[in-house]
Amino acid sequence: MDDSVYVGNAGKDAALDRGWLLGHFKDTDDPRHSEAVEIKWGVHPRGDERLQWVRGEERTALLVLISGRFRVELPGRSVLLQEQGDFVVWGHGVDHSWFAEEESVVLTVRWPSVPGYAVTQHEEAHSPEGAPVQ
Repeated sequence: MDDSVYVGNAGKDAALDRGWLLGHFKDTDDPRHSEAVEIKWGVHPRGDERLQWVRGEERTALLVLISGRFRVELPGRSVLLQEQGDFVVWGHGVDHSWFAEEESVVLTVRWPSVPGYAVTQHEEAHSPEGAPVQ
């Protein structure tokens, strides 16, 4: 078996690490470790939201709607993703938050992969169904 290959399922693997499939936070001997990029398979129940805005963003992000209806909040602008494949990209310095108008699955790609931005357990909000928000 080649330790430089990982085969998984986004839905199952995402449940193990708050949605994150790849990034600096994976063990350095794991093929999913990367300081160049982060990838998240986000499954969000209706009403799920990120209550605290990400501020002082140092990364560029691409968010692609797989299913559902998902709103991304940016300074002075609200972007609604409602058709499969709708996406939004924002760059360095753009603060953001989000809200799942319907049960949604979104794929997020961010680069570079840098520590920070995680909502701590103390700050963690909860959706109406009790799922932690990220």
